[in-house]
Amino acid sequence: MIRIQRAGDRYPGGDPGAGIETRHALSFGPYYDPDNLRFGALLACNEERLAPGAGFDEHPHSHTEIVTWVVEGELTHADTAGHTSVVRPGDLQHLSSAGGVRHVERNDGDVPLTFVQMWLAPLTPDGEPSYEVVRGVEDAYALPAAGAVLRVERLGPGDSATVPPADFTYVHVVRGGVTLGTEELGPGDAARLTAETLEVTATTATELLTWTMRTP
Repeated sequence: MIRIQRAGDRYPGGDPGAGIETRHALSFGPYYDPDNLRFGALLACNEERLAPGAGFDEHPHSHTEIVTWVVEGELTHADTAGHTSVVRPGDLQHLSSAGGVRHVERNDGDVPLTFVQMWLAPLTPDGEPSYEVVRGVEDAYALPAAGAVLRVERLGPGDSATVPPADFTYVHVVRGGVTLGTEELGPGDAARLTAETLEVTATTATELLTWTMRTP
């Protein structure tokens, strides 16, 4: 099964008046679609845009693996477990909220910030919160807590890559464009696959985020 979601079909959220613009791929907050609650372990895939000085004040999370990919600008993070960092393009941030943690995310820079934030359900609840930033991710990031692997694909025009088979596969186009099977995908478009093996071919310089997930 293949399901395509276009960028324009994402649910708009955030608080534009406060400099926060969000586009949700899955049911989130006031947006509820019983047919779009989650995909595999993936609970959310949000495209976030923060104006300079904008951000999310301290708020709680629990029993969620939160993975953030910065596209442009710099993301400032601080949490109640004592972690602080600045996350830049090409960096991957992973916050395991476990039994509970509170955090703040802001754009303290003077240019707009764009990032993709993905929430995944852990295989087992509770535990102690953990945090890491991986600088300059080039290939894959394993997330055993959710039975998932995130792959970062950077393709030049005409380059191809195989989407590996998995119980659940989620492909998100960060920038550029690809052909996936018979479908043309552009920035913000996404594809959901179950037990499919397909090839993607870039039509221009492209960056993809691809989750492969097993059935819990």
